[in-house]
Amino acid sequence: MKKNVALVLSSGGARGFAHIGVINTLEEAGYRITSIAGTSMGAVVGGFYAAGQLKVFEEWARSLNLKEVWHLTDLAFSKNGLVKGNRVIRKLKDMIPDRNIEDLPIPYCAVATDIVKGTERIFTSGSMYDAIRASISVPTFFQPYKLDDSFYVDGGLLNPVPVNHIRRNEGDLLVIVNVNAVLPLENIIKPAPIHKQHQYYKYFKMFHNRFGESVPRNKADHIGLFALTNKSLGLMVHQISKLTIEAYPSDLLISISRDLFGAYDFYKANEIIEEGAMAAKNVLIK
Repeated sequence: MKKNVALVLSSGGARGFAHIGVINTLEEAGYRITSIAGTSMGAVVGGFYAAGQLKVFEEWARSLNLKEVWHLTDLAFSKNGLVKGNRVIRKLKDMIPDRNIEDLPIPYCAVATDIVKGTERIFTSGSMYDAIRASISVPTFFQPYKLDDSFYVDGGLLNPVPVNHIRRNEGDLLVIVNVNAVLPLENIIKPAPIHKQHQYYKYFKMFHNRFGESVPRNKADHIGLFALTNKSLGLMVHQISKLTIEAYPSDLLISISRDLFGAYDFYKANEIIEEGAMAAKNVLIK
């Protein structure tokens, strides 16, 4: 008999690709996912799973390289965000058509932050892509998403692990996946740096220069504004996640270290997905 699972997927930028590996492993082990709540990349992966299109998304994610990521980055450098975010949403819509959340085969919700009101917005109806785009709007990186008369930014600001919004049926196991965990790193093999002669080296340099620790550049600073904001948000998200997980005990907690991959390492999808699968297997065999 399959075990039913109410699945909660955390925010975490590119580390959220690990959710794909976790879901694959759960299904292989005979678990049946009956509902999903997600924030940011958790909302992306959760939405496509709820729509029955996760395999399509996974295949695309695994094909990403530095060149493709760069081409999907529609730079704006406006006062409210570095990236517009329209190009990647159009790409996803070309592969996976939009659907209304209330019409999805399993219950799904996405969490975003209304930056003007300072409140959560829980998307349980309407366009799946409106919910996703609102939920992934990392401040300073993506421009806020305007919907109706509100402006939305990343749901992780208020609720990076939206366990309080999961629809849970009697008997469902509560499974939380947290990709922002602080874990001891032992025997971690660092990937070799990209050689200057590598075919994507120039894209790596452009990506690093745009989103590395010195963006926006300020020679008077030891750490760039972009990196300072990113690190500050990371610390906040970790602390909120830790307190939330302590307040809502789960049946299974699957954790991925925030130090294994960067929040913008989208071109490392293969490695991140496999890390998620391994983390899930380690929990399931205990």
